[in-house]
Amino acid sequence: MRVDIVFGIVCSMLISGWTIQKPSKIKEAEWLIGTWENKTKRGSIYESWEKRGIDELVGKSFMLEEGDTIILETIRLVEVKKDLFFIATVRDQNDQKPVRFRAVSFSATVMKFENKEHDFPQAIEYQKIHADSLVAAISGIKDGQMRRLQFPMKRLKK
Repeated sequence: MRVDIVFGIVCSMLISGWTIQKPSKIKEAEWLIGTWENKTKRGSIYESWEKRGIDELVGKSFMLEEGDTIILETIRLVEVKKDLFFIATVRDQNDQKPVRFRAVSFSATVMKFENKEHDFPQAIEYQKIHADSLVAAISGIKDGQMRRLQFPMKRLKK
């Protein structure tokens, strides 16, 4: 085989390899879309997610009280330059300002976000158990002790 043909084939393979891209992280996180329920002793807490554009999921955590929806937090999952951020605005916390957590671990079934500068939590994690179940967790140092709270959730609708 001629050297110029081999060189051409190798170059074509390299160029086509560069154009094949991994799916975006936000695309891989779309399993979150839908409404999830965490049943507690004091009633159910819900988390609802939807897609907004090609690089963002938006959500909210809420509870129902006497027919009213009480928003506990609004959430954004945003991909910026191949980094994924979990941005939460929590009712009655942080002067209603959003707090950003950066993805430090990401796979098709586990997403972990950290902000070591935040008071509590410093880490937020979502683990997909099955298509219709997940465990969310928050963790970090609070009052000098390491704490971890888990929230098992079941999908209500997608």
